[in-house]
Amino acid sequence: MSSATFVRLCFVPLIAFTLAFLALPLVRLFFASSESSAGWGIYLEILTTPRYLQTLVQTVLVSLAVTAAALVISTTAGLFLARNRFPGRGILLAILTLPLAFPGVVIGFLIILLGGRQGLVNQLTPGHVVFAYSLFGLFLGYLYFSIPRVLLTVMAATEKLDPALEEAARSLGASPARVVLDVILPGLAPSLVAAGAIAFATAMGAFGTAFTLATDIDVLPMVIYTEFTLSANVAMAAALSVVLGIVTWVLLVLARNFSGATVAGGG
Repeated sequence: MSSATFVRLCFVPLIAFTLAFLALPLVRLFFASSESSAGWGIYLEILTTPRYLQTLVQTVLVSLAVTAAALVISTTAGLFLARNRFPGRGILLAILTLPLAFPGVVIGFLIILLGGRQGLVNQLTPGHVVFAYSLFGLFLGYLYFSIPRVLLTVMAATEKLDPALEEAARSLGASPARVVLDVILPGLAPSLVAAGAIAFATAMGAFGTAFTLATDIDVLPMVIYTEFTLSANVAMAAALSVVLGIVTWVLLVLARNFSGATVAGGG
């Protein structure tokens, strides 16, 4: 058997897996969205029904807010941790990446312990301070598991920056702020775009945290769940799933075009 034939045979399991578990279910999902009285007009119904449109917009806005906050916090922390060695650094890094070990339901539970009716904030502050079941609580939950993903990407990218460029900027009289703005951030830009895209995609599709906290919150994963399980509206659940996938996929494509192959390593 030639090496070329062997390589082709190695692709057979990959092709079979792609067809069986990715392509065929996606095609079935797409056609399932038309299996209602509205037909393909169900997508127009999503855009003209206030509840569905508001949920779509709300999900996108929360995901964008989480992405922006995660980028700001993680870039600052990542630059510091990548450039400095100090006692306890390993412990601090382990704490910051701990959310990677938790499923969404546990993260939602932690937010309830912090900002629920019997939460820590409500017990320590005057008045009735409950935010766990609001959009702010959902934002904190999403941010909690987005920070380590962005942080690790930023730290890996920082290690690859050429220190000579920073030294050259300093020798020309650039202030520390100008070095960051003109040298470091442009060098990190592809990785930041990739990490932001991953954070956005994760927040768009996160279900466990939303399921735990969403008492009065409508985000797309929750609406898809209720349409499918409580209303038995399979067509609408499928259509909303397609819309969620398209919005997320478009952003990932744009990020990949900007950052190249870096987006693949962002997660």
